[in-house]
Amino acid sequence: MAVAVEREIKLPYADPNTARRAILAAGARPLRARRLQDDFLLDRETDPLREHHCTLRVRKDGGQALLTFKGAQMSGEMKVREELETTVGDAGLIVDLCARLGFQVQFRYQKYREEFQRGRLVITVDETPVGTFVELEGSECDILRMTTDLRRSPSDFVRDSYPTLFKRHATARGSDVSDLLFDAS
Repeated sequence: MAVAVEREIKLPYADPNTARRAILAAGARPLRARRLQDDFLLDRETDPLREHHCTLRVRKDGGQALLTFKGAQMSGEMKVREELETTVGDAGLIVDLCARLGFQVQFRYQKYREEFQRGRLVITVDETPVGTFVELEGSECDILRMTTDLRRSPSDFVRDSYPTLFKRHATARGSDVSDLLFDAS
């Protein structure tokens, strides 16, 4: 079996409309409409995955559910790591099944995601409770080319995961680090 490798970076934006306009001006085309993603990060009580900088995630993505394992990040200016992902039928059932295997939800977060594509590069606009980010996923060459076309540079790259960004945001504001969800109101 070949190892799947994910290569991505994030770029912060002031708001989703500014991000969307920049992406379309750079020649990308819409791929998937805006929808809510609800992510559940799982680990055992002793956090062995976190200690090894790995992630086990169950994602509700519109009407779809995904189970994903992400390995530790490799060094470099872009976020590069092993990624194994499969579609599953029922996110809630998978979370329950993982609980039977000793994995509990350690963190839950939400974002609204809209996807675009240019060639083989996938570009997303992610609206989170702590800001808007454009994520570029693809080859190093495609990411660098799109970065330039967005009038950005590698110095703007954010390699941190959303949970890391969320936890840093909460800590900076002196609030408890808990799940990061949009208000239900």
